[in-house]
Amino acid sequence: TQIQAARDDVELPTELAKMIAEDNQEEEQKQSVLGHLTNIQNVDMGHLKGKAQATLEDLKNSAEKCCV
Repeated sequence: TQIQAARDDVELPTELAKMIAEDNQEEEQKQSVLGHLTNIQNVDMGHLKGKAQATLEDLKNSAEKCCV
């Protein structure tokens, strides 16, 4: 943001500076390994399982066509 780009050129109110620091920490956590692990918990496992099974069926069908 413009505020982050200005950094030392702008004197921010304490609360606003605190909010920006918290936002930056949240972004860093999302990009960290732990952040990615947390996002894994939000994955729809049923949907993922269905896609995996469909892919496996497609592979089986392709393999059968090759052997016939």
